[in-house]
Amino acid sequence: MQTATRPAPADTHDLFRATRARSRELVADLAPEDMVVQSMEDASPTKWHLAHTSWFFEQFILREKVAGYASPDERFAFLFNSYYVQAGPRHARSQRGLITRPTVAEVMDYRAHVEAAMGDLLAQGDEEVAELTTLGCHHEMQHQELLLTDLLHALSFNPLMPAIRAPEPRALSEPLPREWIGFGGGIREIGHAGEGFAYDCEGPRHEVLLRPYELANRPVTNAEWIAFIEDGGYGDARHWLMEGHARAQSGEWDAPLYWWKQDGAWWSFTARGAQPVDPNAPVVHVSFYEAEAFARWAGARLPTEAEWEVAAQGSEIAGNFMDDGALRPLPARPGEGLRQMHGDVWEWTRSGFDPYPGFRPPEGAIGEYNGKFMVNQYVLRGGSCATPRAQMRHSYRNFFHPDRRWQMSGLRLARDA
Repeated sequence: MQTATRPAPADTHDLFRATRARSRELVADLAPEDMVVQSMEDASPTKWHLAHTSWFFEQFILREKVAGYASPDERFAFLFNSYYVQAGPRHARSQRGLITRPTVAEVMDYRAHVEAAMGDLLAQGDEEVAELTTLGCHHEMQHQELLLTDLLHALSFNPLMPAIRAPEPRALSEPLPREWIGFGGGIREIGHAGEGFAYDCEGPRHEVLLRPYELANRPVTNAEWIAFIEDGGYGDARHWLMEGHARAQSGEWDAPLYWWKQDGAWWSFTARGAQPVDPNAPVVHVSFYEAEAFARWAGARLPTEAEWEVAAQGSEIAGNFMDDGALRPLPARPGEGLRQMHGDVWEWTRSGFDPYPGFRPPEGAIGEYNGKFMVNQYVLRGGSCATPRAQMRHSYRNFFHPDRRWQMSGLRLARDA
């Protein structure tokens, strides 16, 4: 974690309460049966997310800062550690859905226990505790997003197509034509500037050399993706990286994840249930491989993360986030310049998730947060309709393996000027 100054303890206490309350709100309408299923190794049960985010505060703050702290069950340290090797042994990731005990009710009691202990500790006004708590809150925000996307994946296997949130009618909209916005080249700076919270992988701030380039004014839409499908884009190896084409063929990909055709029209499974595909909304649930193939088909390319961040600098961080409640990408609103740079869909970039020059992970198990994943993954930028607004910064780097599709991932085109 990087901060220019340590957060005020009082503000951190408010952040902690608000973050924990949002997690409760996200699961308020779920049945216990919804919260225990695991649909694949990449996705975790809702119950596990709720427990793991409590374990994080317990492991890295309460056990370190509260003399004599006692967990409700010491076995939780084994069950709910994710990948922190230095924090001790862990239950197998692929078997999280087999943990029927503790029950959902017992996990909620565990959360309440941790919240009470954290409340007492935060009341003491310790600045180091406030800094660690801020990290813990942003960690929980990440898991709130994963909770939604993991649950969506699990529910997609149910023939009843249950909705996470009640369905609502789709607002009519006009398509926003694609336009190109130019940016000059030269030496520019990217990375966290040192104001407020950021993850360690967002720094150090450093210089990059850019050639003149252009970005599309909005993300790629469903209508454009349908044109790609109808032109045989999924089967045309000319557009694909060899590894991507092999993955698409082995996975029998012929459309974005959760899409199917019904009576000649495309439908998609969403957090609002089964809905017709909105032609003017950004395409979502596509892998890096698919995004790369589409960009080539369109005579363009994916931007680098430096190009994306330089274009975003100075713009207001506003958009369709988790806080807005839509939980699905919405069409771009009319306007000039870059649209939907934040929210709606994470945008794949052509940049690998590598350390910035001078990067050094923090000491101890906390240092395992990001640094150990800096291989074989690609960076996404901008947040999505499932991202808490408080998470978003221009420098925020998300990352996934190139074949992953269950996240709220889309793309924006770029080209050389």
